[in-house]
Amino acid sequence: MRLSQMLFVTLREDPAEAEIPSHKLLLRAGYIRRVGSGLYAYLPLMWRVLQKISQIVREEMNATGAQECLLTQLQPSELWKESGRWDTYTKAEGIMFALTDRQNREVGLGPTHEEVITAIARDMIRSYRQLPQNLYQIQTKFRDEIRPRFGLMRGREFIMKDAYSFHTDETSLKQTYQEMHDAYTRILKRCGLAFRAVDADSGAIGGSGSQEFMVLAAAGEDEVLYTEDGKYAANVEKATSLPLDAEPSTFTQYEKLETPGTATIATLCDFLKCSATQIVKNVLYQAVYDNGTTVLVLVNIRGDQDVNEVKLQNELMRQAGQYGGKALLSLTVPDAEAQQKWATQPLPLGYISPGLADTYIQSSKSLAPKFLRLADPTVTNLQNFVTGSDGSGYHVVGANWGKEFELPPVVDLRKATAGDRALHDPSQTLKTARGIEIGHIFQLGTKYSEAMNATFTNEQGEELPLVMGCYGIGVSRLAQAAVEQSYDKDGIIFPVAIAPYQAIVVIPDISKADQVEAAEKLYAELNQAGIETLLDDRSERAGVKFKDAELVGIPFRIVTGRSLQQGKVEVVKRADRESQEMAIESVVPTLKQWIAEVLAS
Repeated sequence: MRLSQMLFVTLREDPAEAEIPSHKLLLRAGYIRRVGSGLYAYLPLMWRVLQKISQIVREEMNATGAQECLLTQLQPSELWKESGRWDTYTKAEGIMFALTDRQNREVGLGPTHEEVITAIARDMIRSYRQLPQNLYQIQTKFRDEIRPRFGLMRGREFIMKDAYSFHTDETSLKQTYQEMHDAYTRILKRCGLAFRAVDADSGAIGGSGSQEFMVLAAAGEDEVLYTEDGKYAANVEKATSLPLDAEPSTFTQYEKLETPGTATIATLCDFLKCSATQIVKNVLYQAVYDNGTTVLVLVNIRGDQDVNEVKLQNELMRQAGQYGGKALLSLTVPDAEAQQKWATQPLPLGYISPGLADTYIQSSKSLAPKFLRLADPTVTNLQNFVTGSDGSGYHVVGANWGKEFELPPVVDLRKATAGDRALHDPSQTLKTARGIEIGHIFQLGTKYSEAMNATFTNEQGEELPLVMGCYGIGVSRLAQAAVEQSYDKDGIIFPVAIAPYQAIVVIPDISKADQVEAAEKLYAELNQAGIETLLDDRSERAGVKFKDAELVGIPFRIVTGRSLQQGKVEVVKRADRESQEMAIESVVPTLKQWIAEVLAS
């Protein structure tokens, strides 16, 4: 392709809308163009990148025996109501674009396709003889993000590969799950990316187990905790660990003490000259279910620890049935205004005890009459601990479970942090890294098949629910993640495998016939040899052309400049800026060798 004929416009300044380096660079280099909030057009250079990523994904999926298909973007609400997720996605999480058509039918633009594929499997799969099956698509998805940002990282429209597998049992599912794990590993290696597979929370998709594939980058939205022995890695939302040991309590008897101005753990520790590990912190939450029921939740956790709200949300979803709900609409720490709507009297904030009386809750049909009380394991073995007294300005010391306070049901709710000890080997401490989630694989089990009555007949003639898995990878997100992982002050450094072009031939001065002739010859020979090559034949200064080549991130630059008199051209590697003069006849075989070596590694 000749740059003189391409829709190619670069920017010298960072666009005001862009926050992270990859977003700035993709806009500046003319890869994408903003059309609206969270909406981007993929321009010719980006489309080539996306096609290359899609082809790598397609080849690796096909190699596992998965079958490609294309599912509908417009999805009937009836299917989502069968699975119980319509309200979750249109109200609770609110990420589905939903509308009513002219026949007054509710439909949504697909943020994901579990319901559609399960309905198809329900209609087409009858017998165990048809199983297992694994179908995938590369498709545009839609999500109504509250705050679209970071370009293609969190947009309202994006390209994704999602696959769905169907099985007779968990053993078969786990085999395909491992195959997908291995396929994703190969995809990311072939794309030339540094990544880490981590244990993850299954979120609104659900299922018994899942893993995320994180492209490592400083600007990643997700925090990953891992051990250096390579045996543990998890998203911080899912991570588990052993916290530091609690210090023995310095209090030997139970008593109530005046502790003015100690509404925070830090001020309390300073006042009592005690360790935060001796304190039971009591955190109040307000949960609202989709049936309108509000539940007040009291979490007891050690003073030096924080509540992992994703874990808490998951626990509240597990308990939804006892409150008549199916989905959790919101989970908040109630401020003074929120408390006025349900509290019978002002709460002693900062001084709440584990035994806070249920009489603080007004009698109302929409309010659960009792606090839902949960204790994190970090508090279970504390003895003679410090905690609130339910009186402002006072704490109790020397308290014990089973004596002064009743221990609530114990649930892992703490947020693991770097520096914690690993469960599998306490000699290993958790390290932290930032990552960009580009893939997520799930063992769904029978969640959707049971809800939607998708069954098969086994060898004994029994009718059983299909066992399912699903496997997603963000194609457009991966493209930007590659940029976020690899760039410098002058622009993008695209991996060879997914760069829009592998080489660019630059004519420094198009008025000089020898430069033009040599460039045209190299351009033709490189393309003929299968090396995807651009020709910068624009009527621009040499400096502008060099800057654009670096900004766009083409792996190899060939310049037909001053060394032509010696039968040579300059060849520059974008990744490390290594420059060398090379005989014209050596350019094609050398680049073929370099590219082959990179793609084989």
